[in-house]
Amino acid sequence: MDKKQVLLQKIQENIKEYCDHYFDFSFNPENPKVHLHEPTTGSDEIYAAVETMLSTYTTMGKKVRAFEKQYADYTKTQYGVMSNSGSSANLLAVATLANPFTPDYLKPGDEVLVPALSWSTTIWPLIQHQLVPVLVDCDINDFNLDLNKLEEAISPKTRAIKLVHVYGNPCNMDAIMSLAKKYNLFVIEDCCEAMGSFYDGKPVGSFGDMGNFSFFFSHHISTLEGGISVTSNFDLAETMRILRAHGWSREADEHQKYVKMYPEIDPRFIFINVGYNLRPTEVNAAMGQHQLPKLDALIDNRRETAAFYLKQFAKYEEFFQFQRETPKGKHVWFGFPFILKDNTPFTVKEITTFIQAHHIETRPIIAGNMARHPALKMYPHRISSNLNNADIVMKKGFAIACHHAIDQNAREYIASIIDKFMQPYATQRNKKTKECYA
Repeated sequence: MDKKQVLLQKIQENIKEYCDHYFDFSFNPENPKVHLHEPTTGSDEIYAAVETMLSTYTTMGKKVRAFEKQYADYTKTQYGVMSNSGSSANLLAVATLANPFTPDYLKPGDEVLVPALSWSTTIWPLIQHQLVPVLVDCDINDFNLDLNKLEEAISPKTRAIKLVHVYGNPCNMDAIMSLAKKYNLFVIEDCCEAMGSFYDGKPVGSFGDMGNFSFFFSHHISTLEGGISVTSNFDLAETMRILRAHGWSREADEHQKYVKMYPEIDPRFIFINVGYNLRPTEVNAAMGQHQLPKLDALIDNRRETAAFYLKQFAKYEEFFQFQRETPKGKHVWFGFPFILKDNTPFTVKEITTFIQAHHIETRPIIAGNMARHPALKMYPHRISSNLNNADIVMKKGFAIACHHAIDQNAREYIASIIDKFMQPYATQRNKKTKECYA
């Protein structure tokens, strides 16, 4: 080996030694803490990032292209377009469908159906392109779009559906794609919480015109920051590549076509469309190449944890409602949500305060009902029918951790703390039951 290889090997060994010594995110009974998320990265990803930095080739290039292909293969789509975040992936998808390069593109004033139970950057790209979000209620069982209310929300101005697979629970894609075909609607899948989720044996993100994923720290795998859009439509992928970086043709697959069309312009700087700068780095892609092969095993642990919770807390079905896995779907459990039923004798604040006092982190379910957030009030939008279920999720819902690092000790600790909180209510219930049969 030459000196460079020797030094790189030493760096790799040192990183592995460091991670082996300090990277233990399993539950510690002596100091019990359960974070909402833990790192998915280890020495392989960290070394890949460092090696990429040391190469000095860090701007979007070959590694990004390789990871895009790797991820497209995973989702059984033809093309991947990586960006610097899942939010940017959502932005690129909307910008592409609202761009004149796209046949019958979305125009200002067109309506897009979107779940009220969603995240800010599911909706903001619509507003940023002068489209009108139409907020539709969720189904209280699976938390995804209420299919009956979805069709009722369609108007002559409706041009697209932008759905969310809530907490990694796949939507009923048979029904949604049938509806889209019936009304000739574009479909964008926001899969930022649903990486690795399947519906009827097919990966989410591969049903609609485009699917968007996030590699943020809290998601199923991480590339520090990062996102990706997948599609099997070459023209949509090509437009996303152009819009992603300045609107120039440099990263387009058909770059030479534009070189021939505009021979008088420097081929490195031919601007053929509007654009942003949403590029990822080679560092992000290098980490992703090592993360993706680990995804299925990470999901297996999430599903085991969710199964434990569902079994453990079934005894409290009088008080809690839990998210139901979609028929034909594979749920990947971004988190584990609870909904307090009507007449439950305690509040979300009371139970979450108790849980958090025992070092178990909690959070709202996504952003709750986006129609209730102040930002939306400043922009044109339409609310279809009532949003009662999204309001229930917002007011009576919370979530706990269900990530890859939740081991059996953590599961049992969480169960013991919730049992402790529930003891007086369960005792009271049992007392009333005995009195009824006395």
